[in-house]
Amino acid sequence: MEDMLFYDRMQFAFTITFHYLFPQLTMGLSLIIVYFKGKFLYNKIEKYNDAAKFWMKIFALNFAMGVVTGIPMEFQFGTNWAKFSELTGGIIGQTLAMEGMFSFFLESSFLGLFIFGEKLLGHKLHFVTGFLVFLGSWASGYLIIATHSWMQHPVGYEILENGKFVLNNFGALFSNPWLLPSYLHNQVASLITASFVVGGIGAFYILNNQHNEFGKIFLKTGVVFGFISSILVAFPTGDLVAKNVVKHQPVTFAAMEGIFETEEGGSEIILIGQPNIQDKKLDNKIAVPNILSFLTYQKWDAEIKGLNEFDADKYPLNIPGLYYAYHIMVGLGTIFIGLLFFAVVQLFRKKLYQTKWVLWSILFLLPFPYIANTMGWYTAELGRQPWLVYNLLRTSAGASPTVSSGNTLFTLLGFIGLYLLLGLLFLILVGKIINKGPQLLKD
Repeated sequence: MEDMLFYDRMQFAFTITFHYLFPQLTMGLSLIIVYFKGKFLYNKIEKYNDAAKFWMKIFALNFAMGVVTGIPMEFQFGTNWAKFSELTGGIIGQTLAMEGMFSFFLESSFLGLFIFGEKLLGHKLHFVTGFLVFLGSWASGYLIIATHSWMQHPVGYEILENGKFVLNNFGALFSNPWLLPSYLHNQVASLITASFVVGGIGAFYILNNQHNEFGKIFLKTGVVFGFISSILVAFPTGDLVAKNVVKHQPVTFAAMEGIFETEEGGSEIILIGQPNIQDKKLDNKIAVPNILSFLTYQKWDAEIKGLNEFDADKYPLNIPGLYYAYHIMVGLGTIFIGLLFFAVVQLFRKKLYQTKWVLWSILFLLPFPYIANTMGWYTAELGRQPWLVYNLLRTSAGASPTVSSGNTLFTLLGFIGLYLLLGLLFLILVGKIINKGPQLLKD
């Protein structure tokens, strides 16, 4: 049973991690594409229209990969997690069906019109189709995170005698206090990814003295959007998410922050340290006194409960993994803020395009928002374990009892091989689009 559950979790973790590499770019990129198209309508500079069409090509390729890699996850609800689907399908089925029926079809329908319909529609209606693609992608994220939020903080439900969850308050799904902070945090995080991709490609063009005019547009846009979103992902959205965790999942918060013992007179914030589960302490820690209490409660001496205050069976299953995922996310976010702040300063000084170490840094950091986003999701999911529905349904009770560990491992290996080929194909196709450059997309 333990092997079966382990492979079930590994398969879903792998497929959803690979899948989310694509939506996190499309959601943020859709807003930047709308910006480029709107900029063209405002000032009639053709380069912005070419920029919008260039990035929509990359958006479309990402969207296709997201669809291909997302479908297997839907089937896993019926294979590996059939019991979870049987017990909670009356609730999570509501939001997942809405995501498929409304936002996915909205996004995919108008994506085709945006790519192929500019001459037919004219520029104003073409802008509307781009805006509807953006709306569909962000609505899709909202409905998926509504599902996730219910699993983190279940509301509006009742449990029948047969153990099934049914919805008794539809509005509660969308007024869940967990939902809005998580959604906004996720969306600005996806905008960071898109900003670094756009800015990174701009830096690449400038460093290679290739498509310089577009490189400057991309770099400037990526730096400005990236700096704003990197601030917003920390405050207020990240702050609100953390306050939700400390309020509704205090044991998870203690594990995230590496707090083993409740500290009197205020809790320190850990900069560096390694969790020692056996001795229940952090090894080699570097910390700043009282900062965590102030950030959490705006009081220097506020008490934050440590893991010693909770029963061991309430602990997250993988405390070191949770701790490191959270600190990697926060650490990368801090680096993003610092670098992009300096880049914005150089932009205002009109020296950004000549400051090569900033260009190289932005290009080098292009993959790291993907890592930060992934670590953010790992923080949320590892923090919820051992529960599928927090404090109500354990992960072990949601797995399919008839799917063997051998079958799951076999299909996991198949997914790894297939996704490796898909990833290589994706990189080759994107590389060709980038190498050709925006101006070659003119009619």
